[in-house]
Amino acid sequence: MKQFKFKFVVASSLIYGFGSIPKSNKMVRHPEKYSEEVCYRRAIKIMRHMKLKALTRTKCYGVENLPPEGGYIMYSNHQGKYDALGILIKHKKTCAVLWEAKSADRLLARQICGLLRAQTIEFDNPRQQIKVLNTIAEEVANGRRYLIFPEGGYDNNKNTLQEFKHGCFSCSLKSKTPIIPVAIYDSWKSMDINTIRPVTTQVHFMEPIYYEQYGHMKKGEISDMVKNIIQKRIDDIKSGEFKRQLKAKKNNCEKKGA
Repeated sequence: MKQFKFKFVVASSLIYGFGSIPKSNKMVRHPEKYSEEVCYRRAIKIMRHMKLKALTRTKCYGVENLPPEGGYIMYSNHQGKYDALGILIKHKKTCAVLWEAKSADRLLARQICGLLRAQTIEFDNPRQQIKVLNTIAEEVANGRRYLIFPEGGYDNNKNTLQEFKHGCFSCSLKSKTPIIPVAIYDSWKSMDINTIRPVTTQVHFMEPIYYEQYGHMKKGEISDMVKNIIQKRIDDIKSGEFKRQLKAKKNNCEKKGA
């Protein structure tokens, strides 16, 4: 059965979902009563439930790289249905997502999208895309945080990167805010496999790239730079180099503490 794990998560979440939807819809309809922080916590609660049902453990690295103040945009590779959940569950502060319109119009996804106060994009509507990207740039300039998947989608690519769409990097150029490359690894295993066995995924928040570093570059150049950073981390994980770096860092810390 194709995507058995995802269907299992949906089926096992029905009772929780139907109990959660009315409250979530009410919060989305009344932003004057429910702050962004309250809505975000509600969305994370739903995501944690789905993570539990998906029998997924996520290891997170580099949280210290996230700027403590101000807006920024995280650009991540894309592998499957768990990607945004895995990243946002590890992201303590409020964060919106740029979501493909059709995917965002599904049960529970619709509620999460609304609670995150996310933006949706129509891939077949260039005029709408420009409007949405301009809105995101304005919001980030005013202090909001966003998660964007430059690949636009996924197609059984697993830990292999696809082509990055350059246009989304206009959000950073216009907002003049930090770029945070994010690498996810084995995220596709959470909901896009045909067994219900437990899995472990990884989320890596890389060092910020500030406007002073990329402001002189074109969108395509920024896209290539971010993609190369993500690819390097994935290569290091595959080769075992990242694990060696972690071990060396741990040994250095132990020596300093001795």
